[in-house]
Amino acid sequence: MSLGYRSPAAFLNSGEGNGAAALKTRAEVSPADTWDLTPIFPDNDGWEAEFSDLANRYSGITALRGTLGRSAADLAAAMAFETSLDRSTERLGQYASLRVSEDSSHAAALDREGRFSSLCAKISEACSWVAPEIQQIPDETFETFLHDPALADWKVSLQRLRRLKPHILGNAEERLLSLAMPSLGGHHETFSQLTNVDMTFGKVTDDRGREVELTQSSFSSLLQRPDRGVRKTAFDKFYAEFDAHKFTLASALSNSVKADVFLARARNYPSAREASLFPDNVPVSVYDNLISAVRSRLPVLHGYYALRQRVFNLPDLHAYDTYAPMVAAVQTEVGFDEATEMVLRSLAPLGEEYVSVLGRGLREERWCDRYENKGKRSGAFSYGTYQAPPYILMNYKKDVFSDIYTLAHEAGHSMHTWYSRRAQSFQNYHYPIFLAEAASTFNEILLTEHLLASTQDRAMRAYLINRQVDDLRGTLFRQTMFAEFEKLTHEAEESGAALTLESFRTMYRGLLDAYFGPGVTIDPELELECLRIPHFYSAFYVYKYATGISAAITLADGVLKSGRTDRYFGFLSSGGSKFPIETLTEAGVDMNSPAPVNAALDLFGRRVAELEELLS
Repeated sequence: MSLGYRSPAAFLNSGEGNGAAALKTRAEVSPADTWDLTPIFPDNDGWEAEFSDLANRYSGITALRGTLGRSAADLAAAMAFETSLDRSTERLGQYASLRVSEDSSHAAALDREGRFSSLCAKISEACSWVAPEIQQIPDETFETFLHDPALADWKVSLQRLRRLKPHILGNAEERLLSLAMPSLGGHHETFSQLTNVDMTFGKVTDDRGREVELTQSSFSSLLQRPDRGVRKTAFDKFYAEFDAHKFTLASALSNSVKADVFLARARNYPSAREASLFPDNVPVSVYDNLISAVRSRLPVLHGYYALRQRVFNLPDLHAYDTYAPMVAAVQTEVGFDEATEMVLRSLAPLGEEYVSVLGRGLREERWCDRYENKGKRSGAFSYGTYQAPPYILMNYKKDVFSDIYTLAHEAGHSMHTWYSRRAQSFQNYHYPIFLAEAASTFNEILLTEHLLASTQDRAMRAYLINRQVDDLRGTLFRQTMFAEFEKLTHEAEESGAALTLESFRTMYRGLLDAYFGPGVTIDPELELECLRIPHFYSAFYVYKYATGISAAITLADGVLKSGRTDRYFGFLSSGGSKFPIETLTEAGVDMNSPAPVNAALDLFGRRVAELEELLS
């Protein structure tokens, strides 16, 4: 059983913090523009009281050791005790994390988070015997327990835990695996330290004549500059540094794949991919259907690249030419209150309750921490829990139009949590990441449809459509290419093939040629991209981005065309009470078929055609 605390990083919407002169300190920010955390704890003293209480009582779980198989009542007593710990850790963790997010330089907040992290480690150790002891209950006895009313609140979580029984080893083997995990995961630290600390990329003179430090973060920004010379210089310098460390990175990636395969074999899974999909009960056919469906529509993507080449009037197109916007960002100033109204109007198809709850949360109940301040975490996230509002962190800027989309996106996460916790018990309200991105992307789709219906201005329409096209390209096509690479590398290891720098480059080059097509010139340096993608060192996650946007498009299409919202609200309310494929099927999205992915691909094709007409 796991602790209820969740980091907001699960819902991180990546983005660079935009620097501003004379940023306000946290103390200078108007309270009306900040989140109100008093529903979690009235003040810091309230947090300290709960923390002390938890620190004093968590060890009581050890007194129940050896009792779980005696009766359903005994097992229920242990589940209730552990649930009480989970509820406390979730509340304490949310408050501590949000306080650090609003000002990462605040000493008291950092101290609070550090003490909480240390306590969580102690609680995890104290509870570590619970899951193994549940697995040791004889099958017949366990089935009898599940039908006892005393365990009704934990039936789903117990069934999910029991699914793991074929993959749980004996006590001695489990101990050895536990001891080996830091070593098996060492590639993560190697990759992080090398790419974030040791590697330096130099500087690039941008299109305004300014020297820009080339970093992992600024690289993406520089690839979007209108000056091709700036893009090429950034590309060349960036990959020159990766070329200098390519053998070390290839070794780290190889060890990452080997660790995945070793753990899957040790736990008796048929493959590393199936081991990763097992917790969500996702069949490998969903993964394979995604790849085959996207592969079948690559000519449409190739046509989009040809359009880019024509719009930019380039003699040839390179990968570093594929990120610069074809349509200049619209120059508008939209204040936060106006952005809130735009988002709420776009969500009108979901009905009065959804809109009014979100509206109160954003306007009156201060769910959202709105603006940048000194020391505040960059980007945006939603952090929802069972016992407090689903808070949103923003760094909103009125002259950045895409921030309106970020608000809609994070509001989707927050309302997903709101409906889930209203309908489910604490034990069942946590929804998996497989579902999370569907709810947030759904809101972005409705916002795009609303904005397109609200304007006939060609420049605005082109901007909105270009934005959606690039979102689909980056989420549907690019993440599927990544998912295919992960599949190939793990299959190579499982078949006994050597994983070397050259084998990685060869596999990745084949994917680059296929996905970019014959009209794009692939620079050899781009083959090294496979060594710099952080997700590749934690494999079989990226496919969820592609399935998530596909599910969202089908869900949104159903609501907009039929006007019916019951299925969508069933999806939002399901939490973690069912496996994600079952939840989506009941909402009208059959991820066991390629239909949702094909619907997303159809939308991409239509939008590219619309964009071509607007830019003609």
